Amino acid sequence: MSEQGEQQEQREPDQGQVPPGGPVPGGSALGRLLQDLASEMHLLGHGFAGASGLHTTDVQALLAIMRAAPEPGGSGSGGITPGRLGEELGLSSGAVTAVLDRLERAGHIRRGRDAADRRLVLVHYLPGAGRMAAEWFAPVARRTETVRAEFTPAEIAAVARFLGRITGELADLRRDR
Repeated sequence: MSEQGEQQEQREPDQGQVPPGGPVPGGSALGRLLQDLASEMHLLGHGFAGASGLHTTDVQALLAIMRAAPEPGGSGSGGITPGRLGEELGLSSGAVTAVLDRLERAGHIRRGRDAADRRLVLVHYLPGAGRMAAEWFAPVARRTETVRAEFTPAEIAAVARFLGRITGELADLRRDR
């Protein structure tokens, strides 16, 4: 066997080929792995919610608000409107208001008027919220980096492309329902 083949074998242990418990009946091993990943991420989110005194919906909202922040060095004020947040999370306007009230009371976000269009309300996360999440999820980031280091840049690019595409398709499906 070539050296490259041996390296490939080392990167692909048998346990990654078939999910624990075997393949899902009528499904694929990949589908099961995606379900397992989603479940673990969901449980980590629940843990963060509990440790932070938040509801799990609050955590999902906080993550959406953080994603809407401007990129470092980017232009624009970032932020997200309550209406857009409701669309992303599938919540009614009343539920969004309740979530934002809880997050604001907890010191995670602030609501303010858009500088360019004073009619718009934008929601921004406060730096302390980002620090709290960063501390909680730092071990996740370290473990992710450990696993990522086992793969070539081309393999990571393929995985990233797959995850981006499947996430987009599932988001479209959710919006279309």
